[in-house]
Amino acid sequence: MVDPEPPEASVHTDADHARAGETPGIVRYVLGISLILAVVILSLIVWGPVLFHQ
Repeated sequence: MVDPEPPEASVHTDADHARAGETPGIVRYVLGISLILAVVILSLIVWGPVLFHQ
């Protein structure tokens, strides 16, 4: 079987150069805040009528 590309034509690079961008970690904060907001909102939906019933 013949290899479609010769080995010398392949390109190898490390992850930083391949990505060519920064990863500040903001996604971690967005996911955390979203999770907290979802828990609070769903808690208010479930417990709201019980707590605020007059």
